[in-house]
Amino acid sequence: MKLKRIFKLAGLSVFILSVSCAFRVGLSNGKGNSSSFDEQGHRGARGLMPENTIPAMYKAIDLGITTLEMDLQVSKDKKVVVSHDSYFGYKFCLTPEGKEMTDKEGRSRLIIDMPYDSIRKYDVGMKPHPDFPRQQKMPAYKPLLSELIDSAETYARKKKHVNHYNMEIKTSPEYKDKGHPPVSEFVALAMKVVYDKKIEKRTTIQSFDTRSLKLVKVGYPEVKISYLVFKSNTKNIDEHIKDLGFKPDVFSPEYHLVTEELVKACHDRNIKVIPWTVNTVDDIKKLKALRVDGIISDYPDLFKSTN
Repeated sequence: MKLKRIFKLAGLSVFILSVSCAFRVGLSNGKGNSSSFDEQGHRGARGLMPENTIPAMYKAIDLGITTLEMDLQVSKDKKVVVSHDSYFGYKFCLTPEGKEMTDKEGRSRLIIDMPYDSIRKYDVGMKPHPDFPRQQKMPAYKPLLSELIDSAETYARKKKHVNHYNMEIKTSPEYKDKGHPPVSEFVALAMKVVYDKKIEKRTTIQSFDTRSLKLVKVGYPEVKISYLVFKSNTKNIDEHIKDLGFKPDVFSPEYHLVTEELVKACHDRNIKVIPWTVNTVDDIKKLKALRVDGIISDYPDLFKSTN
C-alpha cells in the first residue's frame, strides 16, 4: 500500500511539473498558453488607435498579441522614425499649428528632409481617420524607434508580456529610392537601434525590397526575415526564393494570395506564412483553416473571436 502511494505521489509530481513547464512556455510567448500562432497588430492596432504610435502598441499589448508590427523611416538627422509613409498623410496628420493639409501639402513634407524635433511637432492622432471609424482619437506623434521600444518593453513587463517585433524597412527601387537614405545606410541605422536595445532575437525585419532583406541576411544573422509580397505578384514560392537569393523565415503575402497549395509549398520548405492585412473574423477563420502561421490585422481585438 505504501509503495502504491509513493508511485501515485510521484505521478502527481510529474503532472504538476508538466503543467508548470507548459505555463512557463506560454508566458515566454507573451501568452497564457503555449499557442505558437503569431497574432500581429498592424501598425500596432491601426483600426483602434492612431497608427504606428506608442498608444497603438500599448493597445496591442493589452489585447495579448504576439508581435508588434510597424514601419520605419529615417529623418534628416539620421534618426529612425516609426512611420508608414515617407511624408505626412493628409487623412490623419495635422500641422504643428493644428491645421489640416491637402494631399499635395502632406506629400511635400518628406521625413527624410526634416530633423526629428520638427517631425515630432505634427499631430497624428486627433484628426478622425475616414478609413477607421473605430479609431480612438488622442494627441499623438510619430515616435523614434528607440523610444517606442523602450516604452513598449516597460509596458509589457508590467503586463507580464513578452513583445516580439516585426519592422518594415520602407525602401523601394520602384521610386528610385526617393524618400529614404541609401539602402545600406537605412538598414544599418535600423539594425543599430535593434541591437542597442537587445531585441534582435525577438525581431523580424520585413520588406518588399529584396535589397534590404539581403543586407539583413548577411549582416545580422540573429534577426528573422520576412518577404512581403503584393497581390499583383503571382510568382510561385520557388520564384520568390530565386528573386531573394535565399529562403526567408517568413513569406508574407497580401492575404488574397493565400491558398492551401501555397501554404503547403512554404511549409515543405520550412517557411512560415503570415499574410496581411486581414480585418474580418470570417477571413481570419478561413486563413486559419488553411493553416497559416500567423496573421497581421488592423483589428487585433478580432483574434479573440477566432481562438
